[in-house]
Amino acid sequence: MFKVGMIGLGAMGVGMAKNLAKADFLTVIYNRTIEKSQSLAQELNVSSALSIEELATQVNVICLCVSRDEDVLEVIKAISRTVLPNTIVVDMSTVSSHTARQAAAILACKDVDFLDAPVSGGVEGAKNGTLAMMVGGDGVVLEKVRPVLETMANRIVHIGETGSGQATKAVNQIMAAGINQAVTEALAFAKTQSLPMEKIIDVISGGAAGNWFLQHRGVSMTQGLYPAGFKLALHHKDLKICEQMGEKAGINLPLTTQTRLDYEKLIAEGFSDCDISALYHLKVK
Repeated sequence: MFKVGMIGLGAMGVGMAKNLAKADFLTVIYNRTIEKSQSLAQELNVSSALSIEELATQVNVICLCVSRDEDVLEVIKAISRTVLPNTIVVDMSTVSSHTARQAAAILACKDVDFLDAPVSGGVEGAKNGTLAMMVGGDGVVLEKVRPVLETMANRIVHIGETGSGQATKAVNQIMAAGINQAVTEALAFAKTQSLPMEKIIDVISGGAAGNWFLQHRGVSMTQGLYPAGFKLALHHKDLKICEQMGEKAGINLPLTTQTRLDYEKLIAEGFSDCDISALYHLKVK
């Protein structure tokens, strides 16, 4: 029987927690802002822990989704103080492969299995349980916990050893940067041609250049609206990780660097918490 604890109730974590609760797996939740955790716990009829250490004593599966490498390691160290042997920890944050391997090593000393399982699909995917999950770690452990993960993701792929899930997510984030650049530039061009934007988005979405980002963000961005699906500040953080991994591997990532620099301009203008489609704002200025 699975007793699941969820750590991190940001835009993604809330949707994940709700789907875990819907499947009757969720036992307890924790968030740094305790009031947020307590409010959601009441809604979902689960417990709210006052600390990570408290949560770790109550469950046999721990899922976490936090923002930064430092946060992940802080959470993992807290888990390790009280975690029960044979617990499975699944990290759905986006961090470096190195951080994933560090986390696995800390938990291995406590007889605890670790999977790095970053996700893609945005807030919509988290809400609808339709995320894509790329998993690094022991394949046998993945199969044990798969029923839990299937409440949050409809595509779960075992990539390989610990850290390979995060490396795959880096591929995703680099590709997302390129798609963002292409879509925002193309739509900015369309605007200069005085074309009917909704018709342009509709027809191109159905052709060879069609993509999820164009279909789901095209109309809102051309209206100057950037409601957060994937926060620009978070993608900026991810791209810095990608650059560091690329530098270590000896590969140049010029498109990634350009997008990161563009994001820095937007962050300076106050777009940190907006969707990454706010890049369109730079193209039409």
